Amino acid sequence: MTAKFACSPFFAVTRNAGLALLLALSLSGCAKSLASNGLGGPTVTRVEATELPGPDGQTGAAQGYVYKLGPLDKLVIDVLAIQLTDRKLTVDGSGNITLPVAGMVKVGGLTLGQATDEIAERLRQGHVRNPQVSVNLDDPVSSFVTVDGQVKKPGNYPVLPGLTLVRAVASAQGETDFAKTSEVVVRRNVRGQELIALYDLNALRAGKYADPPMYPGDVVTVGDSPARRLFQQIVSVAPLLVTPLVAAVSGRY
Repeated sequence: MTAKFACSPFFAVTRNAGLALLLALSLSGCAKSLASNGLGGPTVTRVEATELPGPDGQTGAAQGYVYKLGPLDKLVIDVLAIQLTDRKLTVDGSGNITLPVAGMVKVGGLTLGQATDEIAERLRQGHVRNPQVSVNLDDPVSSFVTVDGQVKKPGNYPVLPGLTLVRAVASAQGETDFAKTSEVVVRRNVRGQELIALYDLNALRAGKYADPPMYPGDVVTVGDSPARRLFQQIVSVAPLLVTPLVAAVSGRY
């Protein structure tokens, strides 16, 4: 089933009004063109949506991230009946680990469950009968979200299942005392197009609308930023109390 955007504020930002309208129509069946030009700046075209889509365009119940292993992730692996000299292994730059009997195993791009099954299968090929394998993350490194701006501890934080915008800000030890919590921007690449969304952190915490899931590569900025200023001319007509504002960005800002 193909998810559709419901009708509520969504904004596309591009330097080409025709391209912006095409993007709007591709992202939503209920688009409206409402262009506004700045001096040498981007064109803002209003379309309709209720949420920031996931990287593959997923919306609604299809949202949510499943961790996939990548280079430099640190794992703890246990295999019943096999004595491992080192239970802690690091995924190499090619996405591989090396285990006794199993040899080199490609785990990059796999979920923990898939990696467990792959290791077990390689052990069976090495004549280990009914191998019992356990794979756990010790230190996730390859998949992270960047949190910066007016937070107490800016930096990169691992994206584990269940990480949301509110939890990402909490991972950075929360906002500073004078942070502009009504100006929280999330940047994300969706099907090759950079999108930004503007949230009110207090509205999220009050349950006014859904706390969006985070994905690897997301950049969260709490407080004023160049991305936030792109929304300046339209915030007053579409407050963030019931839905975020979302925009597609073409070019630098």
